Amino acid sequence: MRALYPGSFDPLTLGHLDLIERAARLFDGVVVAVLQNPSKQPAFSLEQRLEQIGTATAHLPGVEVGSFDGLTVDFASRCQAQVILRGLRALSDFEFELQIAHTNKSLAPQVETLFLATAVHHSFLSSSVVKEVARFGGDVRHMVPPRVAEDLCRLFNRASV
Repeated sequence: MRALYPGSFDPLTLGHLDLIERAARLFDGVVVAVLQNPSKQPAFSLEQRLEQIGTATAHLPGVEVGSFDGLTVDFASRCQAQVILRGLRALSDFEFELQIAHTNKSLAPQVETLFLATAVHHSFLSSSVVKEVARFGGDVRHMVPPRVAEDLCRLFNRASV
């Protein structure tokens, strides 16, 4: 069985990576897919995010990295994923994610959504928080993979980690 883990991953955090590693143990294959959202202005280009994810997941057999636009369930069908994986950090995430899961189920009844709780030690992480800390010169090495930390330093013209 294959799972799809979609997101903007701008940038990939250790919370994201933890979910990917756990999913790699649960499924035969995991597709980590960056959503191309033209209404958002990401800090990193699509190519940079794909490279960051590819570098961080290189040690995981069965994990593929890709990108898509449009409906997540359509991409799930194209990559033959039976499950959409979503992470939950807090109760506030659940309401939004449940609404999306019900919408996806109405569009593609054959695709299930699986929620995984974020590891407690990563529950404070979000891409927005990481970018804010990096923007003001804070150390993000305990929040993101090494490649992402280096890219954030370059993005915000900070000394290398």
